[in-house]
Amino acid sequence: MRLWNGWGNENSELLMELNSGLRNLLQMLVGPATPLGEATLEQVMAKVPASRAPAHPLISTDPEIRVRHARGQSLPDWLAMHSGDVDSFPDAVALPENSEQVRELLRYARDNNIDVIPYGGGTSVVGHINPEISPRPILTIDMSTMNKLLHFDRESQLATFGAGTPGPEVEAQLQKEGYTLGHFPQSWELSTVGGWVASRSSGQQSLHYGRIENMFAGGSIETLAGTLDIPTIPASSAGPDIREMILGSEGRMGIITEVVVRVTKLPEKESFQVVFFPSWEVGLQAARELIQQRIALSMVRLSNPLETTSLLYMGAGDDSSGVVALETALAEKGIGAGKVMMTFGVTGSARHCDMAKEMALDHCTGLGGLADQVGLGDNWAHGRFRAPYLRDPLGSAGYAVDTMETAVDWSTLPQAVENIESAIRNGLADEDEQVHAYTHLSHVYGQGSSIYTTYLFRLGDSYRQAMERWHKLKAAGANQIVASGGTISHQHGVGRDHRDYLVAEKGELGLAAINSLCQLFDPESQMNPGKLLPDELN
Repeated sequence: MRLWNGWGNENSELLMELNSGLRNLLQMLVGPATPLGEATLEQVMAKVPASRAPAHPLISTDPEIRVRHARGQSLPDWLAMHSGDVDSFPDAVALPENSEQVRELLRYARDNNIDVIPYGGGTSVVGHINPEISPRPILTIDMSTMNKLLHFDRESQLATFGAGTPGPEVEAQLQKEGYTLGHFPQSWELSTVGGWVASRSSGQQSLHYGRIENMFAGGSIETLAGTLDIPTIPASSAGPDIREMILGSEGRMGIITEVVVRVTKLPEKESFQVVFFPSWEVGLQAARELIQQRIALSMVRLSNPLETTSLLYMGAGDDSSGVVALETALAEKGIGAGKVMMTFGVTGSARHCDMAKEMALDHCTGLGGLADQVGLGDNWAHGRFRAPYLRDPLGSAGYAVDTMETAVDWSTLPQAVENIESAIRNGLADEDEQVHAYTHLSHVYGQGSSIYTTYLFRLGDSYRQAMERWHKLKAAGANQIVASGGTISHQHGVGRDHRDYLVAEKGELGLAAINSLCQLFDPESQMNPGKLLPDELN
């Protein structure tokens, strides 16, 4: 059973507790915190109003299912669920089993003037699935029962999935055939293939497998105007690409029901290696040169000095003696304060992996890097989906954690990182509150890289105060992203939280073009209103 107010399943082996070492570190970095009370499921259910949705055999108006579909996984969502301050719920939830039922639900919505929210895994961190306060009834269409491999073309390496298929099921069904999609976002356990397309997702090993736009070959989308079928063509010069119209559309044009993806054979070998560098500048040089020289890696992640230290001590738990020993050994070899940690992966045939790893290590050591010998790369792989589970134990101790991400060119990246971190770190200066912020690069390109900044702060005396603090920090970071010329979202989509910053990237004419597409498929703005586009276009 999914947690109703947090990340993951109730019995997940990845559930975390806040160890004393991390607690002590947080007290030192941002100060001691006071836990806040927590609303129960029953208390939130009591706030669910009577449904406004006309009866239909495919919908449920049960209060609990409406609560469980009321919010996603953003920090504001977490605060709302834990405080019980939830001001909007879907009037009904449907779980269609096939495309015909989706079409029937859309006819029902059109005929009864109902807003529709597509729901995949409920993992959105930017408000994609949150009901807007509306005079119209709201129907959430949960795609989780459309979760099967529908067709597999081994010769063309194409697999067709129901859009509600989550990451583990995608891989389990493909691996039975000896194949993989290779799309591993941090939300992989719960997020779905349709959600990946709708939000233009990026997996951790995108260097090898590509982003979702490279994998998405075609599929079916049910709209209020009819069914849109996108054929699977290897390449085409026949006008604008309809696939690109659907990628990142966030349910504004319709509901993705079937997704055809390009798959690859399971790799013979895969491994991950950690290398330490003496400084951020050298680490940046190494990351940039590795990708620009086209060394065939499957991922590169570079943590800045503050993240490097934070992660090492967070991972140590109650006993930091191993970290102290590692830092002593590194210092003896000239890698002391200011050190950064790079993790890279190799994926493919054994020969390919051995060669790529050797080339990468030769390049890194030539720049003064030192390869880890104690298996930190394996540790990263083992815990690669654990980070979202940290929010609940932190919150229970009175702390909040959130992230901001963008992508910029290499030439502007160092200053952008500094400016974004500084803006967030000083975002609560008017309250004399400390904010702990650190950054890593997780998706590198020849042109530039993503920037992923994590920040921690105290909730304060109330959930309302925590929300006010989040608004300050979000605005501070977002404004610096815009000022740096970066995208407002590299991998999480736009949703509700980023929509007002989109004009800086798309321009007024670009936004008008996107809006015109939405209006073509949805002239009454019933499909996921309030998301993707700024208020004036919703």
